[in-house]
Amino acid sequence: MPPRAADAALRGERLAAILVRLREHGSVHVPELAEEFGVSQATLRRDLAILEEQGLCLRRYGGAVPTDSSTELPVAYRDRRSKKEKAAVARIAALLLPPGPQTVGLTGGSTTSEIARELSKRVDLVIVTNALNIASEMAAKPRLRVVVSGGVARSQSTELVGPWAESALAQATIGTAYIGVDGIDLEAGLTTHDEIEARTNAVLLQRAERVIVVADSSKFGLRLAGHIAPLSAMNVLVTDRGADEDTLEALRDLGVDVVLA
Repeated sequence: MPPRAADAALRGERLAAILVRLREHGSVHVPELAEEFGVSQATLRRDLAILEEQGLCLRRYGGAVPTDSSTELPVAYRDRRSKKEKAAVARIAALLLPPGPQTVGLTGGSTTSEIARELSKRVDLVIVTNALNIASEMAAKPRLRVVVSGGVARSQSTELVGPWAESALAQATIGTAYIGVDGIDLEAGLTTHDEIEARTNAVLLQRAERVIVVADSSKFGLRLAGHIAPLSAMNVLVTDRGADEDTLEALRDLGVDVVLA
């Protein structure tokens, strides 16, 4: 990797880690982070300035505090968390799609974005999605047909949501839908950060004959505000081997096919 690209990748990983600490601890301090990441305090201050420009933190003397927007990691930063686990989950999930022409649904998310990259090697698919980043990547593949819902774009997830999106998705007939979630819990079911996004994703899920949920182990036990569906709504769960075994066993009892990457 060229030096500039490597530096950009390292900065991206630092920014993602800073956002996680802001969300979990309510503040960050430049000297502590500089020592942890092995960079200068000036570099850390530049990192915080980038996040502040994006509306993801407010700088304070010696550090920063979160904004409301920083409670949910943007997709660009989510891609850098649990990267190996998500890539493994995506590869296995893509292999579960049988050969032949068919219509595939994809919600937004870092893992579903990885699945889309795997599926872009196919030449016989119709892709239905409400995720702008996925639509943009797959539209560049001339042998794939991409159908995009309308709706209001959410900056955090780059998904189109709301009544327009729901109306468009409700007209689709989908063979297999890949659903990304931010939380998976035995009582709360499948959840995400935003209630409106959850309703839109629920419509896509309901239009599918087969529902494959993809979630790395960091999502287990999380209960978030937006309820997408009960756990019984999925046919298959693809996750990594760090997932809670008790939860996996309960899902098997519900008739969910659990696939470990």
